[in-house]
Amino acid sequence: MTIMQMVYWLIASVGNLLALYLFNTTGNGLSILLLFLSLSYSCIGFYDLKYSPHTLNRLYPVVAYIRYFLESYRIEIQQYFVANDTEERPFNREQRSLVYQRAKNVRDTIAFGTQRDLMEDNYLSLWHSLSPKHIADDVKRITFGGPDCTQPYNASYLNISAMSFGSLSTNAIEAMNLGAKQAGCYHNTGEGGASPYHLKHGGDIVWQIGSGLFGCRDESGNFNPDTFETMAKRSQIKMIEIKLSQGAKPGHGGVLPKAKITREIAAIRHIPMDRDCISPAVNPECTTPIALLRFVVRLRTLSGGKPVGFKLCIGNPAEFLGVCKAMLETGITPDFITVDGAEGGTGAAPVEFSNRLGMVCLEGVYFVHNALVGVGLRDKIRIIASGKTASSFDILTKIALGADTVNAARTMMLALGCIQSRHCNTNMCPTGIATQDPARSKAINVEQKSQRIKNFHHNTLESFYELVGSMGLDDPAKLMPQMVKRRSPYGLLMSVGSLIEPLAPNALIDDSADRLVDEVWSAWWSTSRSDQFYADDLYVLTPAEFKHQA
Repeated sequence: MTIMQMVYWLIASVGNLLALYLFNTTGNGLSILLLFLSLSYSCIGFYDLKYSPHTLNRLYPVVAYIRYFLESYRIEIQQYFVANDTEERPFNREQRSLVYQRAKNVRDTIAFGTQRDLMEDNYLSLWHSLSPKHIADDVKRITFGGPDCTQPYNASYLNISAMSFGSLSTNAIEAMNLGAKQAGCYHNTGEGGASPYHLKHGGDIVWQIGSGLFGCRDESGNFNPDTFETMAKRSQIKMIEIKLSQGAKPGHGGVLPKAKITREIAAIRHIPMDRDCISPAVNPECTTPIALLRFVVRLRTLSGGKPVGFKLCIGNPAEFLGVCKAMLETGITPDFITVDGAEGGTGAAPVEFSNRLGMVCLEGVYFVHNALVGVGLRDKIRIIASGKTASSFDILTKIALGADTVNAARTMMLALGCIQSRHCNTNMCPTGIATQDPARSKAINVEQKSQRIKNFHHNTLESFYELVGSMGLDDPAKLMPQMVKRRSPYGLLMSVGSLIEPLAPNALIDDSADRLVDEVWSAWWSTSRSDQFYADDLYVLTPAEFKHQA
């Protein structure tokens, strides 16, 4: 018998008798309270001892609930009282504070010097120039639209990444879209479709078509070209994005918990309300690289010539090279490719998928950029980097490693007021952002919060342009991978990507002696296929520094 079991029997017997005696003797308020507490303790403890399914309750009746209570607030306790400014995940206090400050348009500087260990392994940094430059307005936008696009789109360097209505509340979606309109950036709908709340305020929209085909599917779940065409030709829809995979859960379909499915969401998505909405892992219209590209053409035609691209997290590199082979064979190229990173966020995902699958964003962007260079298609296709982006330095590193523009999702939520409580999958979001509870979501003031989106966007880009200028560059397009430095385990600096062989233009399709291709690229290229995504992952990766030392 544990100590708390003995305490229980002591209170249930002697304690109740004593409380009853005091009640009969005095009858005052204190005796009533003691009798109520002792009887309540006895009843709860009896249930714990005899009927509770939890071992802790059986061994430690009543007091076990204290543990459950404290455990339910573990995230908040750690966030507020335990973690320092630089150690939390996914966004630490320093990053969150920066977003809040820029969103509120208040001072975003720090005092007394950095809290970071500048000699830490893999620490990223930049070299400045003694001749800083000014970034002119005419290089602050990026044009999307390849040779087959008749309605090109001029985009900002920073945009709102994919977040669906369903995952986010109506007011959160409205605030983001109005903020996008005020900021001059686009707003990605996420795979839940272009809802009325995405369209209400007139902000530029990138319509994402996920594997569930929500917003353009028939009652059987198949692609409906008429529904798609009607929506895609709306002037507010600027680009179309086909979602193949997501960085936070590659190889797994999107998940919308049953608790967050309202009648309105069910009607928009054409889904039932009695179970979780789990999208297929594979887009039914894109089962092979060639099928993907034919779907790109179909959507581009139906939309009236708007830019169409696809989004994916890079896994086996040979499989993306299979898409490149399909581009060469068919002559079809997407207008853009969105590269999501394994560090990206989501409302709900299996732990193993979020923790263990996929390349991080910088690796994926660098690989895709080089692959497109190697097949001679980089000048026709824009690259959008998605993933974890909190500061102007995050934008800069993604652009330097090969991206043209950057998408941010969770930091836009932080700008709205998200406190990183990590309750997105429970419908109990304390800030009303990631919930379908109308009592919670109505707390979001659309006008005020949209201004915070605009402020965060403006202030972060201003910092980005100043950071680029501090390197002696007058155009972000001049950023190169070697300009980002990484602290090696030996304490010395090395350029990011310097140990990964970059490809010369057309290197993968030109056999001439002056265009030698590294062994790993040759292995991936030889196993890639245009008629199927899957490629054997047989090449044994060797630490690049060992190879270079040899």
